[in-house]
Amino acid sequence: MPFIASISKIDLPDRVVQQEVKEQARAMFSVDFPQVDRLIQAFDNTGIVTRNFVKPLSYYAETTTFKQRNDEYIRLALQYSVDAVNEVIAKAGVDKNDITDILFVSTTGLATPSMDALIINQLQLSPHINRTPVWGLGCAGGVSGMAKANMAAKANPNAVVLLVAVELCSLTLIKSDYSKSNFIGSSLFSDGIAACIVKGDNHAAPAKQITFEAASSKLYFDSLEVMGWQFQEDGFKVVFSKDIPTFIHTNIKADISEFLGKHGLELSDIKNFIFHPGGKKVLDAYVDALQVDGDFLKYTREVMNDNGNMSSVTVLYVLEKFMTEGYNDGYGLMLAMGPGFSSEMILLKMQN
Repeated sequence: MPFIASISKIDLPDRVVQQEVKEQARAMFSVDFPQVDRLIQAFDNTGIVTRNFVKPLSYYAETTTFKQRNDEYIRLALQYSVDAVNEVIAKAGVDKNDITDILFVSTTGLATPSMDALIINQLQLSPHINRTPVWGLGCAGGVSGMAKANMAAKANPNAVVLLVAVELCSLTLIKSDYSKSNFIGSSLFSDGIAACIVKGDNHAAPAKQITFEAASSKLYFDSLEVMGWQFQEDGFKVVFSKDIPTFIHTNIKADISEFLGKHGLELSDIKNFIFHPGGKKVLDAYVDALQVDGDFLKYTREVMNDNGNMSSVTVLYVLEKFMTEGYNDGYGLMLAMGPGFSSEMILLKMQN
């Protein structure tokens, strides 16, 4: 089976303490948003200590147009993607000309030619790389991107697949959006960039090996309003339902059990839980629904506490933490939920 050769993440230079973000949000929203005093404690209830931001905090208090913010998305997504790719190639010990496929995952900015083309040009990668830009999967995009990287490597045993995920959520903030969803979103979302190399079977596997076993996608009918964007003249207006934790609590255990059951496994067989955090209430919903012994979401919670919710990229930061700080021999489960409403899962075999 294809295996994960390396992973890299970017720690952005403008990391900000959550309490500083809280005070700026209070100042920005207090005049035109009467619910500020009632909702401001949402910043304290996230469990987030610091946020990974692509710009200094003062930038978000400025008045900017959608075009200006999207131009910054393209510039900074390219800059940090190149940094992440250079690092992941070095970690994997491959030549850049060996890359056969590139997948680019994002839902927080627009570019045509797509960002993968810009990365290929900037790094002078092979002009014959198979390109797959993936847009619109939101928080589920990191797991879905990994599953698609596996499919590409499974189809071609000689493949060296480059996955790049970039979410610059902070650049989507609309200052004039005084909705509850936007305010709550401003307490959670941040920026992240990650890259991963997946290799096919014809490549020598490392001693520490993480292989793909299976993947699952599920779209829940009649739940389109749970999460997403509304596209407006001034940018991406966030749609973020308070029912997400309830939705997870209602569905996730049965969905995981069904997925694992197809492969002769049970929840107790999973030794490593590589989950997208969402937020504290989402984490609590996972804990309540799954009833797994021990602190099984420790790395997930730590990534959220240190960075905030980086949409699709977050789960890749969690995976990077497993790969650098250690994992248990046995099965791993990657999981994230996103717009649709939908879930994405990957079953991994993880051996030291």
